[in-house]
Amino acid sequence: MSSLVSFILVMLTFSLVPYTSHQYACNKNEIDVTRLSFCNKSLPYPVRAKDLVSRLTLREKAEQLASYAKGIPRLGVPPYQWWSEALHGVSEGPFVHFNGTIPGATSFPAVILSAATFNASLWYMMGQVVSTEARAMYNVGLSGLTYWSPNVNVYRDPRWGRGQETPGEDPLVVSKYAVNYVRGLQEVGIHGNGNMLKVSACCKHFTAYDVDNWKDVQRFTFDAKVSKQDLEDTYQPPFKSCVQEGHVSGVMCSFNRVNGIPSCADPNLLKGTVREQWGLDGYIVTDYDAINVFYMGNYTTTPEDAVALALKAGVNLNSGDYLLKYTVNAVQQKKVEESVVDQALIYNYIVLMRLGFFDGDPKKHPFGKLRPSDVCTKDHKKLALDTAKQGIVLLENKGPTLPLSSKYVKNLAIIGPNGNATRTMLSNYPSVPCRYTSPLQGFQKYVKRVFYQPGCQNVKCVDKRNIEAAAKLAATADVVVLVVGLDQSIEDEGLDRVNLTLPGYQNMLVEKVTSSAKGKVILVIMSAGPVDVLFATQLTKLRAILWVGYPGQDGGEAIAQVVFGDHNPSGRAPVTWYRKEYVDEIPMTDMNMREDKSRGVPGRTYRFYTGKPLYEFGHGLSYSTFVKVLIHVPSTVTIKKSVNKKLNQILFLTRDNQTDNKNIDVSEVINCNKLEFIVEIGVKNEGNMDGGHVVLVFWKPPKWNGIEGAPNIQLVGFERVEVKARNTELAVIKLNVCEAFSLVDDQGDRKLVTGWHELVIGSPTEKQVSHKFIVRSGGTIQDH
Repeated sequence: MSSLVSFILVMLTFSLVPYTSHQYACNKNEIDVTRLSFCNKSLPYPVRAKDLVSRLTLREKAEQLASYAKGIPRLGVPPYQWWSEALHGVSEGPFVHFNGTIPGATSFPAVILSAATFNASLWYMMGQVVSTEARAMYNVGLSGLTYWSPNVNVYRDPRWGRGQETPGEDPLVVSKYAVNYVRGLQEVGIHGNGNMLKVSACCKHFTAYDVDNWKDVQRFTFDAKVSKQDLEDTYQPPFKSCVQEGHVSGVMCSFNRVNGIPSCADPNLLKGTVREQWGLDGYIVTDYDAINVFYMGNYTTTPEDAVALALKAGVNLNSGDYLLKYTVNAVQQKKVEESVVDQALIYNYIVLMRLGFFDGDPKKHPFGKLRPSDVCTKDHKKLALDTAKQGIVLLENKGPTLPLSSKYVKNLAIIGPNGNATRTMLSNYPSVPCRYTSPLQGFQKYVKRVFYQPGCQNVKCVDKRNIEAAAKLAATADVVVLVVGLDQSIEDEGLDRVNLTLPGYQNMLVEKVTSSAKGKVILVIMSAGPVDVLFATQLTKLRAILWVGYPGQDGGEAIAQVVFGDHNPSGRAPVTWYRKEYVDEIPMTDMNMREDKSRGVPGRTYRFYTGKPLYEFGHGLSYSTFVKVLIHVPSTVTIKKSVNKKLNQILFLTRDNQTDNKNIDVSEVINCNKLEFIVEIGVKNEGNMDGGHVVLVFWKPPKWNGIEGAPNIQLVGFERVEVKARNTELAVIKLNVCEAFSLVDDQGDRKLVTGWHELVIGSPTEKQVSHKFIVRSGGTIQDH
């Protein structure tokens, strides 16, 4: 039985768990709460949690460690289902229900398209909307309060089926997305209680997880061989940001092994890094049945060994039921102390207490006023539409061809397997949307005579019999919009791609339709992963190309608004679009980010790839021309070191022997976290259309930096500004010197390099502005 089928059967099994009417702990109508300290809201959360745990038997403790916690009826604690999803909306699933009371929830675009907006404030607002709807659903008994979202794994390889769930390939973008979305979901302390949660978020999958099922390599047993350097500067930053800046209340460890040890069994990763080094204020949960994988994968000899290993490593909750089944035996066999179980439960209960689950009637909770009328509101639906519009990336626009005008387009042909897509637009972990607007429906709002021909039965396009009909339709239309791409049958959880091309006969469909077309052809690519459409750029009649990701419930309207100029496109590619040959140059299972010339392996992502991509990271065209001017930027940064720190620097001369460069460990720099570097950039819109513009700030390290494997270039900041036609706006980007301008060596240590550095403003495909500045050491300061 395949792992994916097994996973589906498990989901179906759990869906049989009865979803009870709304329940909560400390219901004074059911139990005398005055004698239970854990129900006393005036006491600190840890005191309350410890009191509750102290009242439980070992069997009862084990029953609370599963994702479906059975509850303790004698103490008035009802069952609780921890597992809910909110990747880009409240997700329908075994433990979230829609009915006549709340028939649907706002469905935002797939995360990869939301990331293309490069709009941090938008990401925060998305989180707010999702948590508002989640709380409203909880208040009427249709959902829980703990959501295992977002996915903050870096989209390292374009073949990964779950890349759609992530904010792209750049660690900074992924980190910023994670922090803002988590803050929006949790809205910590919004009603005056400094640590109260609106809902609980969970950053996943920790760590170095991005292989699902590639050429029979399964995520459950895959051993990710990761260098200390790659771990520190690529895989870990989003999780660190989640914990330290986002103050996330949950972290999920992944199925895979990292350098031989399962992530959920590694105390150095869980207790050492997440809990102690980063300071997680929350719980650590396994991915589904990951503890069982220890045993089934022969990492342990008994189930009890697996349970003990996970608990001692720092796992607090088991998605699944392995801890429920074997914890009692593990304790009785002295494989793990009962105090370890107690501590796990305390972490879990503190989160539930911060959510108000132990505060009695939720109607009296600060978020208790949220009702069904707060779901799918006009503002929420508008935000979902705006997100899709802001994320759409204009890849090509010859002529320019776009925007089209309804005045001149009287006869429009919509062709392609995604031309009338609905469910496909939602990506994976979908909600039941408030509504659908397919591409066909979106274009019907602009042109009276719109005709549709799919050309293929579905995106796999294994049958070419309908291509001729599509070509005939193209010959009669003023303009053709070809909507092609992928869906969850090609890229999904448990399903990685093996190539970067359009599936089946889709290439033939594009070529035949374009050659037959009477007028211009617009290509729209609906996908998460990049697709090599080089062939399409060489077709004379094909004049423009849009990438629209999976654009959510109103994706069709967003696409039509961009094509007809009611929205000026401003999205930027959050991943590198490689040529199709890339998959032959490096196996997906190679976790190294850096180029390895000895093995003929290219680097990954824009930071390390030296080949010529089809489209660069950050690429995105507009209907306006934007000009950037540096208004203010430092020319010199002076740092001071502590003499009490162990010296850990490497001195070397640049090739021209004119500047002494030093690698200084960032831990030695005084007030490292307070060293600000502020860049002010004037952005002028020289076009006739209002529009948004994403300012990207890249950094080029000193060429002679003494660090093996330094990135070619690295994004250190970004800001989106809205600029009226013929007007100028100011973009202010604040950088931390030690975070933005440090390099990671082969031991995983961050070094600040003195000498000449360079900033490059703008993507490689637009007019860039550069600025050189010097970082120098201003001596040492005695540490007291």
